[in-house]
Amino acid sequence: MPSERYVKLFRNGRNQALRIPREWELDGDEAIIRREGDRLIVEPVRKGDLLMLLAALQPLEEQFPDLDDTLTSLDEVKF
Repeated sequence: MPSERYVKLFRNGRNQALRIPREWELDGDEAIIRREGDRLIVEPVRKGDLLMLLAALQPLEEQFPDLDDTLTSLDEVKF
C-alpha cells in the first residue's frame, strides 16, 4: 500500500475537510487531530485499551515484603 496519496480538500459548512481513502479508514467514530508545524496528525481514539490490558493480566503469586518492619519507629525519630 502506498504511504502517500493526494486528496482533495473541501468545505463542510465552516470547516475544511478531506476524504480519507477507504484503505486508510480509521476504526471507530472519533479521532484526535494535532498540529506539528505545517503537518496535521490524525489518530483514532483508543478507548478502554488500558482497562483491557489490566483485565488480561494474571494475578501475581509473589508476596510483597512488609516494608514497615524495617522502618524506624516514629517514637525513635528526633525532630
